[in-house]
Amino acid sequence: MTFATTTFLDHLLNQRAQYRYKLPSRPDAGRFIDQLMRLLFPVTQDCQSASQQVEETYNRLNEQLVCLFRPLADNLPSRPEDIADRFFDNLPAIYERLLLDARAIASNDPAAVSLEEVVAVYPGFYAIAVYRIAHQLLHLDVPLLPRMLTEYAHSQTGIDIHPGAQIGPSFFIDHGTGVVVGETTIIGENVKVYQGVTLGATHVAKSMAQKKRHPTIENNVVIYANATILGGNTVVGHDSVIGGNVWLTESVEPYSLVYNQHQTDVRSKKTE
Repeated sequence: MTFATTTFLDHLLNQRAQYRYKLPSRPDAGRFIDQLMRLLFPVTQDCQSASQQVEETYNRLNEQLVCLFRPLADNLPSRPEDIADRFFDNLPAIYERLLLDARAIASNDPAAVSLEEVVAVYPGFYAIAVYRIAHQLLHLDVPLLPRMLTEYAHSQTGIDIHPGAQIGPSFFIDHGTGVVVGETTIIGENVKVYQGVTLGATHVAKSMAQKKRHPTIENNVVIYANATILGGNTVVGHDSVIGGNVWLTESVEPYSLVYNQHQTDVRSKKTE
């Protein structure tokens, strides 16, 4: 082994000792979230999971969550076992929120055949579900793992929802690919978002990290494909419709209709 290699390995060893966090396994985090989803919604269970008792699955998931917490133990507000218990105490409320989300999709999407189809195959519902679980963990002051979970959902669906966002009930993401919801976004009730929508920040300095940087979307708003809404002071008033490809960096009043005005010419080739 050369001197340069030895020096480099020593550097890696010293760097490892200086890391603030040791991280849980990303594959384990993904397995936990998928198994939790199968517990909540049996329609998505595989043959192995279907053969197990609910209580047995619950206990196994509790153990898995504690295992995910252990690498973070020095940065948790209390024992991993206590935080896991608090999380599962809040699971019924999360479940009820997810039912509202699934029903919003099933009721509003003409292509949705049933609630079971929404739960089983809709990427928007899956991304919302993982967000709500991760958001609860963030509320319990669990570091890093919430973001790990939402990034797992991002990799599976193409939908990027930061766990710090605040999202009201009956949220509907239609199609979903390319949707981005930033950390300080606030979304009200019965909001519908199409693919490619960005709820983001204008360029801000790192010192603004703890400030509100992302928009507020009030109740009953529809945002169509590829619209971009930016800025912490931007508020989209309730019952508004934001058209496709709109770029919005200022607030709009309730009941607004915002759209790009352009002209599309359609001609018959026979006249040419």
